[in-house]
Amino acid sequence: MNIIFFSSKILLSKKLFFTFTFMIIIQNKILVKIITFNFARAITLFPFIILRDKNLKNDKIILNHEKIHIRQQLELLIIPFYLLYFLEFIFKYFKYKSRYIAYRNISFEKEAYENETNQMYLKSRKWYGFLNYL
Repeated sequence: MNIIFFSSKILLSKKLFFTFTFMIIIQNKILVKIITFNFARAITLFPFIILRDKNLKNDKIILNHEKIHIRQQLELLIIPFYLLYFLEFIFKYFKYKSRYIAYRNISFEKEAYENETNQMYLKSRKWYGFLNYL
């Protein structure tokens, strides 16, 4: 298990900021397969990033993608993120009749995929940035 540090600001009031400064990266192929129905290479369950393969811990793009999800989860106070994610997936699945297309059209995923190669994205990202992808 690795602990990697990064900074994510959480607004608690107009003048007070809380900074979340760590995430825990775990490599567990079976867990990723079970949770994602053998669909993804990684999944973020705050504060854990669970990777399918250990070589992914050095993949800056996938880690940035998952860090974006951590920020989204923090903004929505974690549990509401999962509820909205699931509801949006169900809605998109009925719309597109494809698990993959539904997944790629979830606003949280659209934001993460569009910005995963930009290592500076989280420094300039505005609050609730996923709303731009609805």
